[in-house]
Amino acid sequence: MIKVSAEGQFSPSLEKNAPDSPHREAPRLDHDSLNGWTDERLLGFTPMDEVHREFFHVTAALLSCSQESALEAIACFEDHARRHFDQEDQWMVETDFPARDCHIHEHASVLASTIDVRRAIAEGQGGAALAADFAQHLLAWFPGHADYLDSALAAWMCKRRWGGRPVVLRRRNR
Repeated sequence: MIKVSAEGQFSPSLEKNAPDSPHREAPRLDHDSLNGWTDERLLGFTPMDEVHREFFHVTAALLSCSQESALEAIACFEDHARRHFDQEDQWMVETDFPARDCHIHEHASVLASTIDVRRAIAEGQGGAALAADFAQHLLAWFPGHADYLDSALAAWMCKRRWGGRPVVLRRRNR
């Protein structure tokens, strides 16, 4: 969970955000073209890939929001996170996914942090700067989460639905 201080700063407790983590440098999105999403992020389970693409779009809105639109941007991200995590959690529970407890717990921690940031912004404790800082932490967290937890779930879902591993065709990004 991310704790928000009186100054509007927060510190993530997810290990992937540790200073020595390979994910400490979050990608910075080009706000005009939303180049934060690439085919490199595809996992091969289309419903998951689509919601992950949306994750990048709503996170980009946090990076580029104004002081006046910060509360709306974090509320939009919170709505996305609830739908995103609820869907994945539902898949894990319904299909008896073996590694679901850790994955569900991580979703709950990120959602709790999102709620903390939304409350801080609503109380005037950070605005656009807090939203952008939170977005950077989300973008630092996401690759590890997707590469380890979501990729295993994507493979599990493909195996359950189609009897095989996901096939991912990636366009060459230049």
